Amino acid sequence: MSEQNTRRPGEVFNDEDSNRSDNPHFDSVLATRLSRRHLLRGGAGAAVVGSAALAGCATPASSGGAPGAATQLGFTPVARTTADTVTVPPGYTAQVLYAGGDPLGADVPAFRNDGSDEQWGRRAGDHHDGIEWFGLDAQNQPSGSFTSRGLLAMNHEATTDEKLSSFFIHANGGTATLPRPAAEIDKELMIHGISVVEVRRDGRRWATQPASPYNRRITTLSEAIFTGPAAGSAHLATKYSPNGTKGRGTVNNCGTGKTPWGTLVSGEENWYGYFFRDAQDDARRNDPKITAAFKRYGRNAGAASRHGWESGGSDDRFQRWNTGATGASAREDYRNEFHTFGYVVELDPYNPNTLLTKRTALGRFAHENVSFAKPVAGQPVVAYMGCDARGEYIYKFVSAEKWDPADANPRNRLAAGDKYLDAGALYVARFNADGSGEWLELSPKNPAISGFKGFDFKTQADVCVFTRLAADAAGATKMDRPEWTGVNPKNGEVYITLTNNSARTEATVDAANPRTYSDMKGSKEQKGNVHGHIVRLAEATPAEATFRWDIYLFASEADADKANINLSNLSDQNDLSSPDGLVFSPATGICWIETDDGAYTDKTNCMLLAALPGQVGDGGARTVKSGNKDVTTHVGKPQTPATLRRFLVGPKGAEITGITETPDGRAIFVNIQHAGENTKMADVGDPAKYESRWPSSAGYGAGQRPRSATVVITKNDGGVIGT
Repeated sequence: MSEQNTRRPGEVFNDEDSNRSDNPHFDSVLATRLSRRHLLRGGAGAAVVGSAALAGCATPASSGGAPGAATQLGFTPVARTTADTVTVPPGYTAQVLYAGGDPLGADVPAFRNDGSDEQWGRRAGDHHDGIEWFGLDAQNQPSGSFTSRGLLAMNHEATTDEKLSSFFIHANGGTATLPRPAAEIDKELMIHGISVVEVRRDGRRWATQPASPYNRRITTLSEAIFTGPAAGSAHLATKYSPNGTKGRGTVNNCGTGKTPWGTLVSGEENWYGYFFRDAQDDARRNDPKITAAFKRYGRNAGAASRHGWESGGSDDRFQRWNTGATGASAREDYRNEFHTFGYVVELDPYNPNTLLTKRTALGRFAHENVSFAKPVAGQPVVAYMGCDARGEYIYKFVSAEKWDPADANPRNRLAAGDKYLDAGALYVARFNADGSGEWLELSPKNPAISGFKGFDFKTQADVCVFTRLAADAAGATKMDRPEWTGVNPKNGEVYITLTNNSARTEATVDAANPRTYSDMKGSKEQKGNVHGHIVRLAEATPAEATFRWDIYLFASEADADKANINLSNLSDQNDLSSPDGLVFSPATGICWIETDDGAYTDKTNCMLLAALPGQVGDGGARTVKSGNKDVTTHVGKPQTPATLRRFLVGPKGAEITGITETPDGRAIFVNIQHAGENTKMADVGDPAKYESRWPSSAGYGAGQRPRSATVVITKNDGGVIGT
């Protein structure tokens, strides 16, 4: 979710910027590091999403394997547009499949979409985000090849809000002052989290299965267990779980991933904004290092919470959102509840009777997604992650256990998660100016961490709960909001989207974050790394402690200065702003890039692009001028419409979020989040004033209030998407 999106006064939800470490930039450390390295305008006739009825002819095969890596993109680029619809290339059809509020039980009433709906714990949640496909065969067994039936597991990140209230889900827009009514808060507690929904294809039409026994919702109140180094530590002790082994729910889930053993992993991103600490909390705690840690995670004493959930009354389900030290000890209040969020959570979509698991070994920060290197027998399992805030870091986890191919289809999938995700080494990335990089271990064994004056790192539990501080101590490189990571199946290289950074300045540019510039949006001047970029890493093996890097793509408007801004030579057919979601297709190898943009929305809504990436080093060194400062960086080869082109543009106000596909690559599922989010709370009763009325404007569902939704995209001739 972009820092430039409109939010209620006083807080921009993704604008958290708490990294005040003095980690050096490249120019000051290069010599030291070198000495120590031994260790389209057009697309006329584009298709738009219509009603539930699909146009088209051929019926795709019901099963089949991957068709192989794409060697060229085979669709007409979609033009930039601000139309309030989902636009896809000619020859493609997009169908709305699963929208916020849709029933997840046969006895749940149809969604009225007027703010009166209840039973949100048994409906699709709000703000669809990361999404993964889990195949099911005709015998109800997990399948890696079945393509006409499966489970979609997805995040419900947040909600469209203004002045505290999630106004579209309340009849009159909700209450904008404190205290807030318990009934309103109860709805909002339910619309966050994760959902699992069964989907099936009949001919060319897809449909959810409301009566499926696999359907499930995880909310902010669902029981969870902690595993890994922090489980049972004093940092996680609360009134709910005095021994620090259990928690409740998950919140602000953004990116997803699919483990090699067939489970969903989901990242808790900006949970900090949901919590309240009163102005006297620092004094009551009388522990400067703990209060400094709260600030490092974006929660100063006296800061208001995003929704005021703590104001709903004395019941435990409300008071847990007040993370102040209000009782005699941590076992009598929720001073540590804040520490129970910010993890990678794991869920088995195939087994609705299992609990949510929080994997603390992967660290605590503003998690986006998790991407896994292709597992190799006898080698560790390796996962890559980003921390989405300005000036934050890129991380890697290397399992202690070595991969056993038998675990690709285990009897107990969460036990496989215990095996590979609860013990191992956590690393953070440092980028060197010469195009090399190092993974720095986050452990008390690292003298830079054990000797850190800002916090007492005595155990790995300390590192896993206060990971940002450990990364500061290690000397990681501050990046321009690391979001999704993706592993290229062709060569194993790792791609990381860096969405944007309004705080990047001439004084702080460096080789991996080389641009700061001025960009006009109408009459408004925007500064910093306005449009973002994508960096990529190459390692000899995934468990290596070193890597090579370059910048694969510089996002930019097509007409921007090609010497210092539009460094990737983008055109009308492929220019973009604020890359966010990034997923490689297992079927075709296409790299799908989604945007969450607030900088270019005067010219186009957010979009999805298809790319055929090359490899690290296919460009070369280049000097970029940022203000009066020259920065030498490493760039990928220039883009052309043959290697990068726009595939989809979403409705007004929407972010394009998660994407997944059937194993044959003939259907992709794309999430459209927060259409119409710039609507004003005061206008909730007047559809004529909504920024968007999608997807009802596309013939889907009742009412006119905009809803987040999953669309399924197919090729009218039944072919493979994108080729």
